[in-house]
Amino acid sequence: MGFVRIEKPRPHTRVIVMDRPERMNSLAFELVMPLHDAIREVAADNDCWTVILTGTGRGFCSGADTEDGEPPPNIGGLTLTRIATRAMSILADLVPALRRMPQPVICAVNGAAIGGGMCLSLGADIRIAAESAYFRAAGINNGLTATELGLSFLLPRAIGSSRAFEIMLSGRDVPAREAAEIGLVSRSVPDDALRSEALELAERINGWSTQGVSLTKRMIWAGLETGSLDAAIELESHTQLFVRMTTQNFEEATRARREGRPPDFRD
Repeated sequence: MGFVRIEKPRPHTRVIVMDRPERMNSLAFELVMPLHDAIREVAADNDCWTVILTGTGRGFCSGADTEDGEPPPNIGGLTLTRIATRAMSILADLVPALRRMPQPVICAVNGAAIGGGMCLSLGADIRIAAESAYFRAAGINNGLTATELGLSFLLPRAIGSSRAFEIMLSGRDVPAREAAEIGLVSRSVPDDALRSEALELAERINGWSTQGVSLTKRMIWAGLETGSLDAAIELESHTQLFVRMTTQNFEEATRARREGRPPDFRD
């Protein structure tokens, strides 16, 4: 897949690696298109229960590429304004593509997450950052808006509106330690421990029911857009009843606790 590869380090876990370190994994179409392909491939992999997204080198993803690169695909006969619209649509679908994956996505932020790279990390369900990582909503630094790829929706919900306003309007760097303190990431870890921490978390998630995990992901995302507590409870109730009545998972969990062993959920 060119600048993106899929690794299978442990059973049921896939690692999508952005691998163009000399360009800090910038969102050039040479990387964006294979990244879309990798997301689709892993999403359709029934043997994959948890996904890790990471990069190589000193950057997780540096956002917009400032050097000449390949144009977006299938632009023959299009005017400049239509090419621009198509390019933005392809970029903008990265975050929803991560959300659509049935598996939970752990973003292992190995370095700088700048502009679109910061937005990409917020498309994941969980974020862990290396101590050397930092975040920047860089659109504002480039004379544009800081609002792109869903950041104006996702960031205030992750860290609160006041902090989101300050970070997006100032264009300043947010180091990994601060990111952990404000809830932008779950935690920051030593650089050399990032991969092992992400794999261990994936392994823990993989120990639960794949159906239960997948529907929990869907419900949390739906909850971010639900308009009331009553509506959220209604959705949760139907989802909980669905899993309870269509699997033997609850009975297996009860047996496992009684027998002092890990549960073996078959869904």
